[in-house]
Amino acid sequence: MKSSSLLVNRIAIVVCAIALTSIVCMATTLAVSKSIEGNATAINLAGALRMGAFRLLAHAAGPEDSHTQGGSIKDLATVYESNLTDSGITVAIPDSDDHPLAKQYRAIRTSWEQTLRPGLETHPQGSPVHADMLAATENYVSLVNQLVTMLERRTEARIGLLHLIQIISLAFSILIIIALFLDLRNRVLKPLRKLVSIAIAVGEQDFSRKANLQGSDELAQLGSAFDQMSSELALTYYELEERARSKTEELEKSHAALQLLHVASRNLFANHDLCSGAVPMLQELEQLLGIGPILLYLHDKRSADPVQAVTTASTERPFYCRDHHCNACLVTPEVYDELPTEGHDGRRLLLPIRIPGSLLGTLEVWYPADKGLSDTARGLLETLSDQLATAIFLERQITEEQQLTLAEERTVIARELHDSLAQSLSYLKMQVARLRRLNIESDQKGAHNAILEELSTGLNSAYRQLRELLATFRLKLDTPDLATALRKTIDEFSERLGKPVGLYYNLPPQALSPNEEVHTLQIVREGLANAVKHADATEIHIDVVFESPQVKVKIRDNGKGLPGGGQPANHYGLIIMQDRARTLGGQVAVQNRDEGGVEVILTFVPKSRHLIPTEMSGT
Repeated sequence: MKSSSLLVNRIAIVVCAIALTSIVCMATTLAVSKSIEGNATAINLAGALRMGAFRLLAHAAGPEDSHTQGGSIKDLATVYESNLTDSGITVAIPDSDDHPLAKQYRAIRTSWEQTLRPGLETHPQGSPVHADMLAATENYVSLVNQLVTMLERRTEARIGLLHLIQIISLAFSILIIIALFLDLRNRVLKPLRKLVSIAIAVGEQDFSRKANLQGSDELAQLGSAFDQMSSELALTYYELEERARSKTEELEKSHAALQLLHVASRNLFANHDLCSGAVPMLQELEQLLGIGPILLYLHDKRSADPVQAVTTASTERPFYCRDHHCNACLVTPEVYDELPTEGHDGRRLLLPIRIPGSLLGTLEVWYPADKGLSDTARGLLETLSDQLATAIFLERQITEEQQLTLAEERTVIARELHDSLAQSLSYLKMQVARLRRLNIESDQKGAHNAILEELSTGLNSAYRQLRELLATFRLKLDTPDLATALRKTIDEFSERLGKPVGLYYNLPPQALSPNEEVHTLQIVREGLANAVKHADATEIHIDVVFESPQVKVKIRDNGKGLPGGGQPANHYGLIIMQDRARTLGGQVAVQNRDEGGVEVILTFVPKSRHLIPTEMSGT
């Protein structure tokens, strides 16, 4: 508050100027009035001196008896002189010897004391006044007249000075008041109007008006504060509007996402194909939340690395894809490069897909680093992971129940076959043996023996096929998946072979149905049994691979290979494998290898909701 341009200082200066003007005016008026104090009395007394001088002259020229009436001339002169030196006159005479009034007064007193009084006192009583005396008196009166005139002029000059001082004070006061009014109008009234208008505009949510006051006084600072406040209010109001709009959009997105999750939850539980059930829903969720791509990995406690099961964006068809007519997850390379991934300014969120006590998989969500991921979106994704966990758990539970049901049905069928058909075949074999013991001698003995041989061969073949069926129906998948069952089978045949059997397995999770897993396992067991029993192999290797959309199983050995005539007599294993392959909708090819040994190749397309056309299975 030290600047001279501040409002308070300016008002103080104006007040001080007005007060100083008043003080100066009053002081000068007082001084001037003090200086002319007694001038009127002095003028009156000086005027009386003129008449007194003529009266003294007349008294001196008067008769004798006039002295007795008015006193002697000396006494009258003494009285007159007391009037001449009266304080009423001397007070109006300045103390300075050089002043004209002082000089004039001294001249009067000198003329009185040296000329007029002596002349009057020496003038004979009653004698006529001679010319010298009259001239002295007139000279004296002339000096008194000049004094009176000088007093009058001085008094009028002082009165004129008073008028001038008052006029100057009045003019200066008017100028100060005008300057104050203009200053108040420009520096107070106008800024106040602006500030009031800004306040009204702010009340009407109009933050565009600014004061733009120049200077550094209080109102300019207040205007600057108003401008800053208006700008901050505009920013705050805009931020509040943006937050309200973003919250509204977020709520709308959340509502749409919740509806999508509600529909998706029914699709997940109704559709047993995780890919076809989840990809459309995940892609819609990506569009709603501005995220993506989303990848789903399934975990297996027997495998160190998770297996990708679902992706929403891929430039190439995923290896686990079972429907080559579905292009839901396929995108062009240009679009894929724009997706937020590692190295493309993206961040990744990993959400566990778990149930109590078990980790089923991981949901990998990519989102733009510059936008981030809101708490609402994170909550929706966590809800999605919970739904996926429930769907995957139920799907696995249903699969295990189907496997258990299938195993129980096969056990029942095997028991029925054993208790009925197997016993009947055994009974027929016993009857054929009895017929052989009968020594039938006749011309038809050869024909009878041929019939008995055919019956025995047929019964043996039927009994062998029945045993194969019983082995098939009694085979159980008492393991969680086909891979574990194959490893147990390989361990079993490795002990029988005396050397490890090689295995390469890359089927994606839940690629096969329980029935397909059982038939695949039985074909592998049959191929291993043939290689160990009949081929005299020392090395066996098995490949179970997924070449989308087909599953291909290869069993290779280095044994003696197939005979030139094809399948050996009384061996129906290859026929049974072909029957199983036809059940799977595929085929089995058995052929000798160029480097020695036999190669059994099983190819089939897994049955799913999006079944690949059968003509593709032969490729």
